[in-house]
Amino acid sequence: MSIKHSIRIAFKALKINKSRSFLTILGILIGITAIMMMMALGRGAEDLIIGEISSFGGEIIAINPGQEPTGPTDIAGALFADSLKAREVELLRQKSNVPYAKEVQPFVMVPGSASYEGETYTPMIMGGSADFFVRNFGIPIEEGNVFTEDDIKQKENVAVLGHKVKKELFGESDAVGKYIKIKDQKFKVVGIFVEKGVVAFFNMDELVIIPHTSAQSYILGTNYYQEIDVIAESADVVYQTAADIERTLREAHGISDPDKDDFYVTTMQGAAEQIQTIIATLTAFLSSVVAIALVVGGVGVMNIMLVSVTERTREIGLRKAVGATEKEIKQQFLLEAVLLTFIGGFVGIVLGGILSFLVALGLAQFVASNWSFSFPFSAILLGMGVTTLVGVVFGLYPAKKAAERSPIDALRYE
Repeated sequence: MSIKHSIRIAFKALKINKSRSFLTILGILIGITAIMMMMALGRGAEDLIIGEISSFGGEIIAINPGQEPTGPTDIAGALFADSLKAREVELLRQKSNVPYAKEVQPFVMVPGSASYEGETYTPMIMGGSADFFVRNFGIPIEEGNVFTEDDIKQKENVAVLGHKVKKELFGESDAVGKYIKIKDQKFKVVGIFVEKGVVAFFNMDELVIIPHTSAQSYILGTNYYQEIDVIAESADVVYQTAADIERTLREAHGISDPDKDDFYVTTMQGAAEQIQTIIATLTAFLSSVVAIALVVGGVGVMNIMLVSVTERTREIGLRKAVGATEKEIKQQFLLEAVLLTFIGGFVGIVLGGILSFLVALGLAQFVASNWSFSFPFSAILLGMGVTTLVGVVFGLYPAKKAAERSPIDALRYE
């Protein structure tokens, strides 16, 4: 009997018990839909995060104090580590130590709020160079100007505000030239960033930047930095520059064993690779958990096919009596099982794509405006492959039972 004829018979068998076939298909459909959504949203999250990291620029290298954190407590400890100071910045700025470093800028974090004439707002306050953000992240100034390197050296009390900070403190009135208060210290507003939103995980609209020297001297009372950013001359020399940074700091700190480093270096390229690995692992894990639903659906397919074998015992006997072989009987019932799972998988892929698109639209609207819909072709191949495999694995035993029926006993069956 031809495959075409077997498929026609399989469709007729499914149509006879539409409700039962639908419920059987439903188990496979739900599992495949969930897996498709996991893979699509995982790819969307990966594209979003990689895009955010890329907006930093591939030439940026971040240096943080303390050992590389492996948990929340390590991150908290790194904020108070004091291994990065002015001496380290000067060493990194020397071409003899780091020949491909184009720029080196230190940063500190300033806890607290900003206020103006009774209005108080809690932004992210950072001590560093506002011009660094303008030049390297493409965030222009809407009003006023950035403070200069001379302002940093002279510890001037000046500040550049994000767009939202300006709105919260000053409303529609002018802010440039006026003074805000941070920790009882007055800072003159010299510039306002354009409305930009989130850039590389920083909400620039909620940022206040003051000179790090002023922050250390007048607010924090410290002489160390939470981060030093180095701009390499090009993306091609990032890894070489990172190696030069590590060598220079180890020599300065008298460290011979890399495992005892009191700093850690992160490149944007390396961060992107780590993020991709983490998301891929997480997506695979979640998909494997959801795949349990497919096992349940497969058991349902096996159960329904065993019932079908029992109900069609006389049909099996009749077909064997007119010359059908065990192989053909097994092929027929196995084809019906695969057809059930294949239909469920196909509908699940389509439904998963539609739901993923709708969820992506919602995320782009309410969570991240640059979240994009992504439905990898590999997900479609995986979905169809898995459904076919489930049909074969869970349909094999019922098909074998059908093929082993004796034609005489089958014809006598009532």
